[in-house]
Amino acid sequence: MIQREKLASAQVPGGAELTLYRHDRDYMIVLGDNELMSTRKWGSEEALATMAIDKIGKAKQPSLLIGGYGMGFTLRAALKALPANGHVTVVELVPEILEWARGPMAELTGDCLEDPRVTLVQSDVAPFIAGAHADYDAILLDVDNGPDGLVREDNNILYSTPGLRSAKRALTPDGVLAIWSAGPDPTFKRRLEKCDFVVDEVKVASRSNGKGPKHVIWFASKR
Repeated sequence: MIQREKLASAQVPGGAELTLYRHDRDYMIVLGDNELMSTRKWGSEEALATMAIDKIGKAKQPSLLIGGYGMGFTLRAALKALPANGHVTVVELVPEILEWARGPMAELTGDCLEDPRVTLVQSDVAPFIAGAHADYDAILLDVDNGPDGLVREDNNILYSTPGLRSAKRALTPDGVLAIWSAGPDPTFKRRLEKCDFVVDEVKVASRSNGKGPKHVIWFASKR
């Protein structure tokens, strides 16, 4: 039996420790007992990008903000779907995540981080969003396993009423806020609606072949 191999670890600023493992040909990033992401399941991470881009189809020069690089599935899907004049800003808090992307997972990463349409920012995504105003056609958030600060307590601001209002200000008039979650959360959906978003809750298979457990993506559009 092939054993899981620990490759590296990284401390999340103000949070817990992330660990990168390899098992046979697969990689996984784990927080405690929670597998945050894996090369075995990435269908819903791709859908986060492709479905959001479908919803902003009228944008002439689409500008996306992706909160959390992860393993890059959302970024690579976005780059495939965006036109040549599109742009993606990726905000990643943990520098080791990008080091792993360019190191042990370089084959998976490919050349997406060097794409001229990509700007990388090492920062906390919440204040970064708060500093924007009508700058993005879509904001894609996948920094926790759902609308709570699992990775770090400070992430809770993203899903609070003030955080959602900041995201709304950062969007263009026809912009969309898309948030990935491992499961449904009726309270959070109501919070989005109370912030005057039109909310579309979509269940998406975790695997690209349509199989596996269902994840949830909320697409919140400005009224």
